[in-house]
Amino acid sequence: MRLPRFLSAAALLFASPAFALDHYEFDKAHTNIVFHINHLGFSEMVGLMTSYDGSFQFDPKTPDQSKIDVTIHPKGIKTSSDKLDQELQGEKWFNTAKFPDMHFVSTGIAITGEHTGDVTGDLTMLGVTKPVTLHVQFNKGDYHPMTGQFMAGFSATGTLKRSDFGMTSFIPMVGDEVQIEIQTEGQDMDRKKEDAIKHG
Repeated sequence: MRLPRFLSAAALLFASPAFALDHYEFDKAHTNIVFHINHLGFSEMVGLMTSYDGSFQFDPKTPDQSKIDVTIHPKGIKTSSDKLDQELQGEKWFNTAKFPDMHFVSTGIAITGEHTGDVTGDLTMLGVTKPVTLHVQFNKGDYHPMTGQFMAGFSATGTLKRSDFGMTSFIPMVGDEVQIEIQTEGQDMDRKKEDAIKHG
């Protein structure tokens, strides 16, 4: 049985000594964590999570065992309104005085296609932990043409119900379901193109 091209490419990518890259840090200049939520039926409000820390890892032998660990700081929320940004810090919403962080850690990855996989993980928000699944597409893995660092790029989408985490204010006028979109580039700080050339 032929392996999906995604697995074959991943195996080649990470099995070769020149591409033996494990640990990636998020390139924050080229990463966006976006959420969408229905507002009174009039529109889909859009916000950005601009403050976060984390990394992801590929296992060189088993890419489906890769790991993601991200901590998001809701104080960094940005919408089109400064007033709303402040309101979202309050007790009815993210309650950042009591819960300054959100945390997502992957628990499993299932390959679903040539360049796609479902990443399931535990999201902790407002002190409640629930499983969330992200549908991830692998876009590209290559050396950056300007920095020389090896980069890996991904796109991801998912949904969650905020009421599952105890955030119930103004439901159903303000939507319960939150759509998540992530565009990210990760960089391996320990491997550059010239290193690969030297040891190739």
